Formats: sequence, structure tokens, C-alpha cells
Amino acid sequence: MGQRSLGQAIALGMAIVLFWSTPIAWADWTVPMSYSNADLRGQNFSGQELQGSEFSNANLELTNFSHADVRGTVFSASVMTKANFRGADFTNAMVDQVKFTGSDLSDAVFAEAILLRSTFEDVDITGADFSDAILDRAQVKQLCNVASGVNSKTGVETRESLGCR
Repeated sequence: MGQRSLGQAIALGMAIVLFWSTPIAWADWTVPMSYSNADLRGQNFSGQELQGSEFSNANLELTNFSHADVRGTVFSASVMTKANFRGADFTNAMVDQVKFTGSDLSDAVFAEAILLRSTFEDVDITGADFSDAILDRAQVKQLCNVASGVNSKTGVETRESLGCR
């Protein structure tokens, strides 16, 4: 290794040490939380900011997410039966293969969310906004049978957001 190469290597090594030993301000960036495969039955996440978190394969039965900010959150293959999602913001969330049976989805925002293969038996979707959400045709047909109301945040009618005729 020549004199010049050795000096460059030492300088690079010192720069790396300085970088890793210098405290970094993380105030403007929050680390997403992972609750994958967790049993969170009956937990209270109401009003919390959980953007970008992960709840895949989690048991969220009877869990309270009312008015929570879950934009961009992953809920893939989770059980969400009898849960409270009143007024929650699911914009850009991945909510595929989820069981919503008996859940309160009233006034929730599902704009641009992916909801493929999720089940919606006995749910309250009054005022929910599904604008540009990705749903199966069978899901849309099922939800249109019970759709009513206007979302309080977006002003969008539930039936219109689903494309009901």
C-alpha cells in the first residue's frame, strides 16, 4: 500500500469513528414500532400516533384504536374482531387478510389503503372513507349493502368512496 493510500485509509477510518461517536438528533424522526405476532387483545392504542408501525399477524381482538393515526401501518393477516377503529386514519395502510368481524370502523379513513382479502362481517362503516382503497369486488358489494354517512374529516360520503351504485 503506497503512502497516499495508507493516509486515505487512516483518514477514512477516523471519519467513520467520528461519525459513529457523534450524537445524532433524532427528534424529527420516529422509529416505527413492531408488534408483529403479538397478542394485544384488549390493549388501548386510542389517539396514539403509530404511523409506519407493524402489527402483522397480531391478535388485536377487542383492541381500541379509536382516533389513532395508523397511516402507512402494516396490519397484514391480523385478527381485529370486535375492535374499535372509530375515527382512525388508515391512509396508505396495508390491511390485507384481516378479520374485522364485529368491529367499529365508523368515521375511519381508509384512503389508498390495501384491504384485499379482509373480512367485514357485522361491521359499522358509517361515515368511513374508502377513497382509492384497493378492495375485492365481493368486499365492495358487501360494504355497499351497509354503507351510509359522511366522513367527518374528509367530507366524503361512504357510498361514494366505495363506488356504490
